[in-house]
Amino acid sequence: MPPRSTPTLRQRRLGTELRRMREQAGLGGSQLGRIVGMSPAQVTQMESGRIGISVDRLHTIAAACNCANRPLIEALAEVIGERSKGWWETYKEVLTTDFLEVAEVESHARAISICTTTYIPGLLQTGTYASAVFTRVYPPLSRADIDVRTAFRVQRQQVVRSGKTPLTTFIHEAALRMQFGGPKVLAEQLGALVDDSAQSGISVRVVPFAVDTFPGAGENLTFAEGPVPELDTVQMDVSQGTLFFDSPADLAKQRAIFNRTETSALSEDGSRDFIRSIKKEVEGRYA
Repeated sequence: MPPRSTPTLRQRRLGTELRRMREQAGLGGSQLGRIVGMSPAQVTQMESGRIGISVDRLHTIAAACNCANRPLIEALAEVIGERSKGWWETYKEVLTTDFLEVAEVESHARAISICTTTYIPGLLQTGTYASAVFTRVYPPLSRADIDVRTAFRVQRQQVVRSGKTPLTTFIHEAALRMQFGGPKVLAEQLGALVDDSAQSGISVRVVPFAVDTFPGAGENLTFAEGPVPELDTVQMDVSQGTLFFDSPADLAKQRAIFNRTETSALSEDGSRDFIRSIKKEVEGRYA
């Protein structure tokens, strides 16, 4: 079978974990290849996600690397065993890879935590608010592109609205006041946010301006928990697109940021009251 031209994020992550396993064992690519019966080129392609391996080969590699982390090995075996395509694949011809990979990460997460400073988290946006967000993109998008992106964002929300994946959000007051589409759109979004916060499996916590220090300020972050801590993933939104981080150091740093943010945020009840107060203030602008 020829190498994959565009491996998915999950396939690349599998390769990354196999490379880490090899490096922790102090083995070079050629050394591992000789032990498990692969050429150096095959090892390189495996670690870049361009070729797949069997579960049996995974166990052989783990044994060669003296890896005794059974939960990690079992989790990697699950990745290898995946055969069905995700719903996001139907958007492959109309959206960039960034969009598809975000949906891929969310779909496989055991729990999701989000910290935002500039807009309401995408998983809790109303269709009108999401459309207004995409309208602000520069260079401007066509109406058709805005509609496709909005539909995709709304479909992504099923992962949390179905109760499949617990969601915890930390929203800075700046994001609650940032207007996309005007005060009516914002007021509708704030009302929907209050309703969502009362749903099982969805936690909304606000970080008000009054907090002196806010770790991670200026960054919109998503922490997706994997089946084992080693397979957690951090997503960061930047103007150029989406960045993903999965190194142990990056994961530890972002866990600490989310833990500190949790201590700064209002309680769930306090957050609902705070959002209602801003909604009332916004509504006064067009009453």
